[in-house]
Amino acid sequence: MNQASKPDIPDVQGSADKRKIAINKVGIKDIRHPVVVRDRSDGMQHTIATFNMFVYLPHHFKGTHMSRFVKILNDHEKEISVKSFKEMLSEMSDLLEADSGHIEMHFPYFVNKQAPITGVESLLDYDVSLIGEINHGKTETRIKVQVPVTSLCPCSKSISDYGAHNQRSHVTVDAKTQGFIWIEEIIELVEQQASCELYGLLKRPDEKFVTERAYDNPKFVEDMVRDVAGKLNEDDRILSYVLESENFESIHNHSAYALIEHDKQAQN
Repeated sequence: MNQASKPDIPDVQGSADKRKIAINKVGIKDIRHPVVVRDRSDGMQHTIATFNMFVYLPHHFKGTHMSRFVKILNDHEKEISVKSFKEMLSEMSDLLEADSGHIEMHFPYFVNKQAPITGVESLLDYDVSLIGEINHGKTETRIKVQVPVTSLCPCSKSISDYGAHNQRSHVTVDAKTQGFIWIEEIIELVEQQASCELYGLLKRPDEKFVTERAYDNPKFVEDMVRDVAGKLNEDDRILSYVLESENFESIHNHSAYALIEHDKQAQN
């Protein structure tokens, strides 16, 4: 059968729907795809990202074209940056004929760290997300970084004759930015405000250093978010942020938690 004689294949997704109920988000979730992200040390870092991609579906359409989401990913095997991420949003809006859309890209990002005394090197991974929205042609992107750190309890230190309980904490910065900012810059900003930062590999002299460093720098969960927020407020590239800290308590069966949300543009 030649091309001209093939029967027309109906476009069921594009057919009309009579229920008159719009869908806020429809698309694909948890699709993994190789990406290349910019790395301050090595230029580029190859990693695997998990994508969620959605569009708004008006009430008069029966469905969306799911395969077109995958096509957009396959067309972007080059470097993923904030610029190319915005391009993906625009392409998705155009290709799926949608007024608004949403893309989330979650990936592990690795930083090569040197132990504080011996200088031994090891990799530490961080959870990073790029989150983008498009609405009637206007795009907005955010970067989200989860930074694991050490926190040591000031109360425990104050009331104990020796020692103090400490725990690993997750500090998460979800920020809207202008201009370019390295992922490593956000990581370092958080780590510098913690009781102590984490390392993948430590020798005994390094372990002594980080233990004493945390002891000399106790932080409540409230201290953690306030100190990080103060540094975010000083950076003009950060337009707004949601900042969270969760301390996985070592002497309780619960976490301590604090959140600060701030929009610098709203105060102008």
